[in-house]
Amino acid sequence: MGPPPTGLSAVSRRRTVRTTRIRLLAVAAAVTAATALGLPGAQAAPTPGPASAQALARADAAVLKADVGGTAWYTDQATGRLVVTADATVSDAAIARIKRQAGADAGALRIERAPGVFKPLLGAGDAIYGGGYRCSLGFNVKDGAGAYYFLTAGHCGNVAKTWYTNSAQTTLIGDTVGSSFPGNDYALVRYDNASLAHPGGYTAADATVGESVSRRGSTTGVHNGTVTGLNATVHYSSGGTVKGLIQTNVCAEPGDSGGALYDGTKALGLTSGGSGNCSSGGTTFFQPVPEALAKYNVSVY
Repeated sequence: MGPPPTGLSAVSRRRTVRTTRIRLLAVAAAVTAATALGLPGAQAAPTPGPASAQALARADAAVLKADVGGTAWYTDQATGRLVVTADATVSDAAIARIKRQAGADAGALRIERAPGVFKPLLGAGDAIYGGGYRCSLGFNVKDGAGAYYFLTAGHCGNVAKTWYTNSAQTTLIGDTVGSSFPGNDYALVRYDNASLAHPGGYTAADATVGESVSRRGSTTGVHNGTVTGLNATVHYSSGGTVKGLIQTNVCAEPGDSGGALYDGTKALGLTSGGSGNCSSGGTTFFQPVPEALAKYNVSVY
C-alpha cells in the first residue's frame, strides 16, 4: 500500500464521505418534496363553488322523484346547495338512491341527518278535539264580513269535520270549512259558538332564515329556536308531501299540530310536523301563515 493521502487520515476521509452522502440525500429529499408540491395532483382539492340555479332546480326535482319518505329539502341560498335532511328511517341505500337520481347534479346536494321520524304531529289529548284526535289552534282570523275563524293544520282538518274545546266533545267550537293536505298543510275552522272568546294581537309576516322564533302547542307549550330554511319540501315517512314549508330547530310533539309559530306579534306559521321531542330537541316544519290567509281570504288581527 502506498502512503496515506496528504492532510487526511483514513478516519477523517470516512467521516467526510458520510457527511457528503447525508447532504446529498437531504438535497434530493428537498428537491423531491418541492417537485411533488408543484404537481397539480398534489394540491388540495378546490372547494366547489355554489351550484347554478338550473342545477339546484334539477336537484330539487331529482330528490322529489327519488320518492324517499322521511326526507326534507330546501335551497340554502348562502351556499348554493340543496340541503337534504334525512330522518332515522332513511337508509344509506336510500341516500345513495337520491344521489343516483341527481346524477351529474349530485354535487349540488348537502346531506344532513336528523334524529327521530318526520311525521305530522297529530295526537290524542287536549286543546282542540275532533274525530278522536287532538290538535292545536294556530291563529284567530276573520273575514271581510267580520265572521271569526281560526287556522290549524290541514292534516287536522282532514280528520275532523267538527271541533270542540274538550275531550268529551261537549263544548262546540265549530266546523272545518276548508282543509288542504298534502301539498299544503292548513285548515280553516269557523267559530259557531258565540260564547267563546277569540283574542288576536298578531300581524302576518314572512319568516327569514336565522330569525329567532317561538312555537306554542297544546302538548308541549312554548318552545324557542331559529328558522334554518325556507321553502322546504318534506316527504313524511307516513305519506304525504308538503311544499313551501318553514324549517326550524324548534322542538314539537304529537298534538302540537296546527299550533302557532311566531316572532313577537308576527304570525309566521302553523305547525305541520317533524321529528324529535322537547327533551332532546328536533326538526319541525311549519306551513307559512300568509299562504293560508290568501287561500281563505281572511286576515289575522
